[in-house]
Amino acid sequence: MILKSICFYSALNKYLAAASLFAFSVGKGYSQLCSGSLGDPVVNITFGNATTSAGYGATNAYFWSPTSCPNDGFYAVTNSTSGCFGTWHTVSSDHTGDGGAFLIINASYLADDFFNFRVSNLCPATTYEFASWIMNVMKPSGIHPNILFRIETPGGTVLKQYSSGDIPYLNSPAWKQYGFFFTTPPGISEVVLRMTNNAPGGWGNDFAIDDITFRPCGPKIDAVVEGIGSYAKICAGKDTTYNLTAQVSAGFTDPVFQWQKSADSGKTWQDIAGARQLSLNHSARTTGRYTYRMAVSEKTGSSAASCRVASRPVIIEAIASPLVNAGPDRTLFPGDTIFLKGILTGEAKSINWYPPLFIENEQTLNPGVFPPSNQAYALFAESENGCKAIDSMKVWIASGLYIPTAFTPNGDGRNDRWRIPGLDPSQGAVIAVYNRYGQVLYEKAGGWVDWDGTYRGKAQPSGTYSYRLIFSNGRAPMWGTIQLIR
Repeated sequence: MILKSICFYSALNKYLAAASLFAFSVGKGYSQLCSGSLGDPVVNITFGNATTSAGYGATNAYFWSPTSCPNDGFYAVTNSTSGCFGTWHTVSSDHTGDGGAFLIINASYLADDFFNFRVSNLCPATTYEFASWIMNVMKPSGIHPNILFRIETPGGTVLKQYSSGDIPYLNSPAWKQYGFFFTTPPGISEVVLRMTNNAPGGWGNDFAIDDITFRPCGPKIDAVVEGIGSYAKICAGKDTTYNLTAQVSAGFTDPVFQWQKSADSGKTWQDIAGARQLSLNHSARTTGRYTYRMAVSEKTGSSAASCRVASRPVIIEAIASPLVNAGPDRTLFPGDTIFLKGILTGEAKSINWYPPLFIENEQTLNPGVFPPSNQAYALFAESENGCKAIDSMKVWIASGLYIPTAFTPNGDGRNDRWRIPGLDPSQGAVIAVYNRYGQVLYEKAGGWVDWDGTYRGKAQPSGTYSYRLIFSNGRAPMWGTIQLIR
């Protein structure tokens, strides 16, 4: 048996008013459960995973059986049964189906208590939901299990009782949840859970129990991503933000709000520091699954994280956005065509350059463009999930090519390199710089011109150097001289 007991503080302030603050629902005639919001389990009895030991303290009326088919007046803790007595269903798993164990009871011939358990560290004047999952394991008709659940003070005062009524047999095994809610009186932090079998054993009255829980019940709390709902897909990015909002029904006297997040899909929760308003702005810079909820407690119990009821989880899937780079600004001679150098990272269902003016194919990354005047272009991309990206660049139209005639590579950070800014690499030009002996000191083909005044790492002396510029598109070559000044 696994038992976790944690103190919960009341979501209610006055014991006598508790019943008016919480409604209950009757589902399919077999349960009365909290219709507000619940907290995490204070008690969670799952009967563990072991099958070799009882792990359960029975009353004097029942005895532990080492087999999964106990006789009348015996019980077993097992993770399955198979063909017991020829009249029982084969129960292949516990209620959750995760390989855990459950308690199975073969009723004694006399009606009696079969479960008596003390629950400690509860909060006074607090409403709780008690619930358990039960299965009638008989296949043919016989004596129906009929269970009386009682919540008592340690002194024996009954706080609440609820009868399951006859639990019918079914054609196939099925777990059903039974439960009710009760309120602890002021000053009472400990109760006794008592289950009594109202019917005798014999032919029938055989049943299984699993997942017994106590959870605080409070006013209804709803949390959503504003304008979307409790589940949202958003595009991750440094500028991506979303707004969580919560609504809390009447019933709290002096509530404290606390947003929480979970890194394990809601198994455990962590408070978000400073997030104590009904709304929360948060960002999703990276892809992943983000899980949030709103927890509420009375102010007097806010120091204990377990003294809360909470909304259902809000789940946000932050999905990857494509990344685009429109490339550097470019320079173009009138009448020429230049090819843009767009880059896409990630998946995209579509890419487009805008505006679609003086462009050969705006739906490719590297279209040719031929604007007659200076023109800005933006590259757009959109993924299958609707995530978008944009980047821009500009094409400059050069009326002519300005070639500097001098530079001073003396390391002062000013005019240290010889460059031809209007000579775009896509023009496919080849430039060569010569000394007075005709030796090529610097050569560049189809790239940005950028000479630092050295040859094979050795600084060249001050003097006059010549250059020759040859174009691949038939434009007339250019030549001239430059002064290197140190």
